[in-house]
Amino acid sequence: MAQTDNKRFFENLSGAGKAIAVLTSGGDAQGMNAAVRAVVRMGIYVGAKVYFVHEGGTVIGSARCKDFRMHEGRLKAAHNLVQRGITNLCVIGGDGSLTGANLFREEWSGLLAELVQQGLIDEEASQKYSALHIVGMVGSIDNDFCGTDMTIGTDSALHRIIEVVDAIMTTAQSTVFYLSVCTSDWVLIPEMPPEDGWEEKMCQKLSATRSRGSRLNIIIVAEGAIDRHGKAITSSIVKDLVVQRLGFDTRVTILGHVQRGGTPSAFDRILASRMGVEAVLALLETTANTPACVVSLCGNQSVRLPLMECVQMTQQVQKAMDEKRFEEAVQLRGRSFENNLKTYKLLAHRKPESELPQSNFNVAVLNVGAPAAGMNAAVRSAVRVGISEGHKMFAVSDGFEGFYKGQIKEIKWADVGGWTGQGGSLLGTKRTLPAKHIDKIAEQMRKYNINALLVIGGFEAFLGIMELLAARGTYEELCVPMVMVPATVSNNVPGSDLSIGADTALNAITVTCDRIKQSASGTKHRVFIIETMGGYCGYLASVGGLAAGADAAYIFEEPFDIRDLQSNVEHLTEKMKTSIQRGLVLRNENSNENYTTDFIYQLYSEEGKGVFDCRKNVLGHMQQGGAPSPFDRNFGTKIAAKAMQWISKKLNESYRKGRVFANTEDSACLLGMRRRALVFQPVVQLRDETDFVHRIPKEQWWLKLRPLMKILAKYKTSYDISDSGQLEHVVLNRPKQSEAMAAI
Repeated sequence: MAQTDNKRFFENLSGAGKAIAVLTSGGDAQGMNAAVRAVVRMGIYVGAKVYFVHEGGTVIGSARCKDFRMHEGRLKAAHNLVQRGITNLCVIGGDGSLTGANLFREEWSGLLAELVQQGLIDEEASQKYSALHIVGMVGSIDNDFCGTDMTIGTDSALHRIIEVVDAIMTTAQSTVFYLSVCTSDWVLIPEMPPEDGWEEKMCQKLSATRSRGSRLNIIIVAEGAIDRHGKAITSSIVKDLVVQRLGFDTRVTILGHVQRGGTPSAFDRILASRMGVEAVLALLETTANTPACVVSLCGNQSVRLPLMECVQMTQQVQKAMDEKRFEEAVQLRGRSFENNLKTYKLLAHRKPESELPQSNFNVAVLNVGAPAAGMNAAVRSAVRVGISEGHKMFAVSDGFEGFYKGQIKEIKWADVGGWTGQGGSLLGTKRTLPAKHIDKIAEQMRKYNINALLVIGGFEAFLGIMELLAARGTYEELCVPMVMVPATVSNNVPGSDLSIGADTALNAITVTCDRIKQSASGTKHRVFIIETMGGYCGYLASVGGLAAGADAAYIFEEPFDIRDLQSNVEHLTEKMKTSIQRGLVLRNENSNENYTTDFIYQLYSEEGKGVFDCRKNVLGHMQQGGAPSPFDRNFGTKIAAKAMQWISKKLNESYRKGRVFANTEDSACLLGMRRRALVFQPVVQLRDETDFVHRIPKEQWWLKLRPLMKILAKYKTSYDISDSGQLEHVVLNRPKQSEAMAAI
């Protein structure tokens, strides 16, 4: 282990002499295979011997083992492990599987003693393999395990659900649909049963929706939904209720195992790969006194938590529900779940006008830069939260260009209905910057009495807010609260780990790479060169490469030369001599002005003659199009809601003598995700963190993921593990100011 400038690197990870077994247990979940792949390849990379435990779905089979619940079954399992010298176990499953694994670990010394007594192993073996180390990863589409924001498989399940919901939207215009899953216009979930009289309230809402001319009614019923008295609420019960009381034509769709099917999403592939590598690191660093841990996701960071702390809190959720302590059950689920539920309630159900506060503030919302999937979800969220807080909301069409031209109009609650699943930007968006038109923008601000701005967009939005700030000394109209929400497929905005739209783009890249590789299934030895978008930012190429299982990804941030290209060709040539028949290479569009996609294609084609042939593909604007992914819908919704709440706070703070005046640094902020937290950062403070020439942040967190792609592609590389190694504890209520942003 090397250490430089307080950073830790495993230059020569050593698992020599160690044996690791990986198993998947319980219900299958998309992404489990990616986790298994990561454990196996990372284990081999560090020199450990790695074993599959079959049937233990997934490539290696996933099962619920009755024998393992019995002492005799666990004794036999211990014997099997000792015979192979295995003392490191990576378990991918739900809370039942992980609890069973922990019990196995606790019984280990007693089981070995029994084996010695029965003459099945000798005393030397008992001493040599005296400690069993266990690390868990949670694989579950239900996302019902406390201690992690997301479980492996949840995002993919949400993809299946959203695909079905989107597909039936036109049918639902004339029908009431019920989907037995988890979220939408009216939701019934077990953790927060509806109040008594819910039947009447729901029917009133459906009837009111119809009376306003909308014929779209979608109700989602979770599998375990109950009322306040513990009585089950099923989709058939809800259907009969609506038919009998309202006479609406009604259909029921039960998704069932459709949610487990299909290929894993980009998010699940990346999550599983990160977790698998972290699990191997945890096994290498564990000692006899280290408790069994589970690798979890908090915000955008992987963490290690004591397995049984997570299991016990998960079990407390069910206990709280059984005892009808539903508010506590929601809190125990975690801040991520609680925030999702609060945001849904805020946006789905409009309060009567008489119950709304009257703020007398006007807030304008605009999109700036290139379109990004999820922008519309963010606008919908901002508009509805703003209206709920008493503001008058104005929509600006076509970004700053539309602003100075006066393309501004009031936007109401119903105007943004159905926006969440729409791709692109329904407001319209352009790259025009405001500096040349400041006087006209100030005039429009004065004309419409705009008291605050919410700007949703990419690098141009960031530059635009800086230009507005620079003009504050000349135009008092610009001395109002301003907040930017990052939205760009390139994910190149300073101050935020993630941007709205990037996840949708990653899914487009991953799906396309899958299809391209499948096109070669009937051929032998072919390498595909794929060009991605991103300007000078290599996020899409790097993280897309990790999700798609690429052999190399060329980016601007990591300079490369002809020797690197030659080394990659030689590496692929060696791979092609085995059973592997397909290679995948990604290139960011601006990675190098001389080593173009055509150049790399021709180089690989020439050097690979006799071993493999090549094909190339430029993905282009397809990465910007299509319906937003579940992540981008949710991320856009929650981050915009938080931005509007900040605006309300700032408006109240800066309202003086009948008008708003805000001219401090912290009155113009960017709301970004930093590691585990959503953070408001003054835009002027982000200036020094920005490479304006190449339109990227000077420091980019995802560069730490690049070694993972190389390791999983069987390259030797340096790997920074500074963020790894510390066992933390489950926290029920995190401080509000460091609130973690859930992945979904």
